[in-house]
Amino acid sequence: MDILKERADVIIPAYKPSENFLRLLEMLHKQTVQIGKIIVINTERRFFNELVCEEELLKKYENLVIRHISKREFDHGKTRNYGASLSDSPYFVMLTDDAMPCDEYLVQHLLAPFSDQRIGMAYGRQLPAKDCGILEKYTRGFNYPESSGTKFAENIKDMGIKAFFASNVCAAYKREIFEMLGGFISHTIFNEDMIYARKLLDAGYGIAYAADACVIHSHNYSGIQQFHRNFDLGVSHGEHPEVFGGITTESEGIKMVRQTCSYLIREGHPMLIGKLFWQSGCKYAGFCLGKHFRKLPKALVRACSMNKDYWKQ
Repeated sequence: MDILKERADVIIPAYKPSENFLRLLEMLHKQTVQIGKIIVINTERRFFNELVCEEELLKKYENLVIRHISKREFDHGKTRNYGASLSDSPYFVMLTDDAMPCDEYLVQHLLAPFSDQRIGMAYGRQLPAKDCGILEKYTRGFNYPESSGTKFAENIKDMGIKAFFASNVCAAYKREIFEMLGGFISHTIFNEDMIYARKLLDAGYGIAYAADACVIHSHNYSGIQQFHRNFDLGVSHGEHPEVFGGITTESEGIKMVRQTCSYLIREGHPMLIGKLFWQSGCKYAGFCLGKHFRKLPKALVRACSMNKDYWKQ
């Protein structure tokens, strides 16, 4: 079977979409692989209407499907499952509304790994935006290298958490396997992509990293923002010991800090080492507190969290 002749839908959760979202729609219509439906699950209709007239957008793109939900209804896993339920293609691609395809071959490169019947998910490479800071730029390269590869359950022993590291900022899924495994966890603060990826490995399937499938996607988070984000990351680890239990993450963090230090010195930016330590400390503190959130007062948990609405549910 020629995978590249298969039709794929694209699912995009959106919240306060910017002009980048409109450019994303344009790039999707330039892809070399046939795209079935482009399914947008937007949080809060009023924010969507501030950007564009919905009727005009639906006239322009006949394959566009838009559904609106309230902020209270949003959940990282449940919302994406809702989008997947509106798709009927054998493969579907998940993108965030701020991820910009680098070229017209994105979907083609994401689907190519599925020629191996063992692969259940393929995720792409995230490249830094032009305004990206040096530290974030290096982090992107650390997490998303130039070389493609595949990962299976046997790799967990040597790779640890990296074996099921996978991001649905830009990822493709095989529907048959996705439905068989029950899709994403329906209620989670964060990490629904990695929780599903671990489930894939445990079920005997593989994850492909498609380095040729590139999107522009990066953030310039401050140390405090890193703290909040990593607090939620820690919460997801604490809530799912069946996924993350017994797997250390500190070694990867230390490795990244060491390599980043060397990079900063090599590139003539030693003055940024202090900022690196500050941001790394914020990440580590946030993660540790989040992992033990059950021991903290509820008011403090909500104050530390980036996704404060999660605690209202």
